[in-house]
Amino acid sequence: MKAIVGAVALLSLGACATVGVEEPAFNIVSADSDFEVRDYAAVIVAETTVFGEPVKARNEGFMPLADYIFAKDREGGKISMTAPVTQAPRERIAMTAPVNQQASGNGWTISFTMPAGYTMDSLPTPVDPAVRLTEYPARRMAVVKFSGLAGDARMETKRRELLERIASAGLSPAGEPAFAFYDPPWTLPFLRRNEVMVEVAAK
Repeated sequence: MKAIVGAVALLSLGACATVGVEEPAFNIVSADSDFEVRDYAAVIVAETTVFGEPVKARNEGFMPLADYIFAKDREGGKISMTAPVTQAPRERIAMTAPVNQQASGNGWTISFTMPAGYTMDSLPTPVDPAVRLTEYPARRMAVVKFSGLAGDARMETKRRELLERIASAGLSPAGEPAFAFYDPPWTLPFLRRNEVMVEVAAK
C-alpha cells in the first residue's frame, strides 16, 4: 500500500512538472546546441540519500521527499511543486560501513528544489530523519540536455558526453555530474526533458 501511495505522489508531482511550475533561476553564459553553461542562483533543496541502481534509487528516494512536500506526518501546509527532480551520485561507503550501506552499492542523492522565497528558517522541519534541507550557493553549471528514457546505460553515456564537452570547452568540473528530470513517467520518450550537469569554475 505504501508503495502505491508513493507512486501516486511521484506521478502527481511529475504531472505538475509540465504545467509551468517554478524552476531554479539561472542565466545562460554560453550555448552550443544541447550544451550550455549557466549561472544558477542559490537554492534550498529537500534531499535524501538511497542506495541501488540509478532508476530504482530515483523512485525509492522520491517517496520520502513526496511525503515532505505533501505535509505527511508534519506540521505546516504543503509546499508548492517545482521542477526538476535531481539525482547525484554519492561517494561509495567504505568497507567499515553498516551492512545497510554496502560498499558494493551505489549511493544517490535525490533532491527537490524548494520554491524561491523560502529560507532555512521558514521551511517546515522534516519529520523523517532521512530527509534533510540543504542550501546550495550560487554556482556555474555546465549542462547537456537530452530527451528519451534515462536508464542506467543512457545516463552513463550522457555523463561521459558532458565531461567530454567540458574538456573541449576548456572547463574543469568541480564535482560529480548530477541528473535533472522534468517530466512525469508517462511522457513519451521523445518529449522528455532531461539534463546532466556539473559545477565548473567560473572563468
